[in-house]
Amino acid sequence: MKTYDLFKQYLWLVDIIHRKRRLTLDEINQLWLRTEMSEGLPIARSTFNRHRDAILDMFGVIIECDKKDGFRYYIDNEEVLEEDSIQNWMLSTLSVNSVLSESKGVHNRILLERIPSDGDHLHKFIDAMKKGVRIRVNYRRYGAEASNTSMKLDPFFVRLFNKRWYGLVKFPEPTGNLFTLAFDRIVSLELTDEKFDYPKDFDPAGWFSDCYGIVRDPEVPVEKVVIRAFGREVNYLRDLPLHASQVEVEKDDEYSDFELTLSPTADFFSPLLSRGAAIKILEPQWLADEIKNLHQAALDLYK
Repeated sequence: MKTYDLFKQYLWLVDIIHRKRRLTLDEINQLWLRTEMSEGLPIARSTFNRHRDAILDMFGVIIECDKKDGFRYYIDNEEVLEEDSIQNWMLSTLSVNSVLSESKGVHNRILLERIPSDGDHLHKFIDAMKKGVRIRVNYRRYGAEASNTSMKLDPFFVRLFNKRWYGLVKFPEPTGNLFTLAFDRIVSLELTDEKFDYPKDFDPAGWFSDCYGIVRDPEVPVEKVVIRAFGREVNYLRDLPLHASQVEVEKDDEYSDFELTLSPTADFFSPLLSRGAAIKILEPQWLADEIKNLHQAALDLYK
């Protein structure tokens, strides 16, 4: 069987078990036989077990069997499919790719957004992470006419945010400062032969857990933010939360209040401003004043 066809079967299995929660192999086969992939043939138990092993190896998704519940299969680590993990990203990307590849007859009616790959820079950065070696980077900040002096850095991790790739890097000692690079502003990036020690207790997901995006400012403390949304904006915020901490704390016929706990840095202002009169900041007062002043400054431009 072609590798691509196997991928489609793996994706289907993960998706169907994730959506149905718990299924026996017979129940899986009932659903499987309704698909074109089956070609009218059920999945043999030996094939199913090989698929489970392959899914674990490729995506880190654990499909377990509960013998006490009628030998029903379930995903034992569903959290990897809910959080911003590489497993979730890979499965989502491959699943969409599978759908698109089967939709060539209507390809001109499927419009996508471009997500830049940033060429060799991203590949080299990840290669340096795997090899545990430092990188040498020439970087151009916004507003600078030329690139900064060549920097030697320790590559910690990469993150995709708002269709742009970023890398968290660290200056070697004695500075030891951590900061974020935007890949689209890297002029050149090369691997060195110098090894560095990546701290075993460092948590990439936790580094930005209290942030809206890729800005982490120690001078902006983590605090409670309460947003009142009006009309249809309530549904948008329910479906696409602004932050993982977001919870709906009050409902009314005309509005709902959402509470978030994060560091409200300047990059958090943009999604708030973009919603215009559809939201109002209730807490903290300094953030409400900041958003109000920015709206007023924009209004002044049209006088």
